[in-house]
Amino acid sequence: MIGTPGKWSTEALADALEKRTGFRQVIDMSQAVLDLEAGTLCCGDVDLCQLDGLILKKIAEDYSPDALDRLEMLRMAQFAGVRIFSPAVNVLRLMDRLACTMTLRSAAIPMPATTITESEHVAHETLDRYGAAVFKPLFSTKARGMLLLESGAEDASQQIAMFRKANPVMYIQKKLDLSGEDLGMVFLNGEYLCTYARVSQNDSWNTTIHSGGKYAPYDPAPELIELGRRAQAPFGLTFTTVDIALTADGPIVFEVSAFGGYSGAQKGCGIDAAALVVDHVLNEVSR
Repeated sequence: MIGTPGKWSTEALADALEKRTGFRQVIDMSQAVLDLEAGTLCCGDVDLCQLDGLILKKIAEDYSPDALDRLEMLRMAQFAGVRIFSPAVNVLRLMDRLACTMTLRSAAIPMPATTITESEHVAHETLDRYGAAVFKPLFSTKARGMLLLESGAEDASQQIAMFRKANPVMYIQKKLDLSGEDLGMVFLNGEYLCTYARVSQNDSWNTTIHSGGKYAPYDPAPELIELGRRAQAPFGLTFTTVDIALTADGPIVFEVSAFGGYSGAQKGCGIDAAALVVDHVLNEVSR
């Protein structure tokens, strides 16, 4: 499996694989070497092109354009006939926030009002129009690098300029009242597993665990489950989480996760997602 050695979710998947097969191999893609002439993709003495299958848990510690290159390298194993769960080309469509957003909007999934621009002037106009907005990097997870601004702030122009310096293409999303929680809806091979809530424990504007939020169980209505199902369907992922929030104007989707919330499924729903994913993968590769 491909992941980050030592990280809980990576090791949980590796443990589940070892328990069922007696084989354990965690691949760190930062150590991978692609030889196009030889047709190999090696990490140490393991050629990924010779394996029966790969579980893709994490391609890099942080989302970045470099992570996209690692996914492109991983396609060599796909060309060689190795089954990858989720397929590298499918995950490619999720790493960039804008690519994910465009796919969701093309599928008529309700999302917050969003503007994309490289113009600081347009960004300032957008902020005034939204009243409050979250400026989001195109490559980030757990709200890292995001900037919350309110219209009329004295230093808004300076903050926008600083954000644009690090993010030339600015992704600006209207801030909505989430009432202190949002939801993670979990799917395995397109089938609904469970939903957990991320509940804020402080005055942070976001509910991520990284910012102090806590997991809690949540029982969604059937129509909410159907929204989550429609949101994840275009991406064809083995395991994923759909981020959903309930607003005064109805539910909206923020994004679909490239790798899914294993910790949220366990701590919020009591479900061992790693075991379920491994069972699914082993069933698929043994056919």
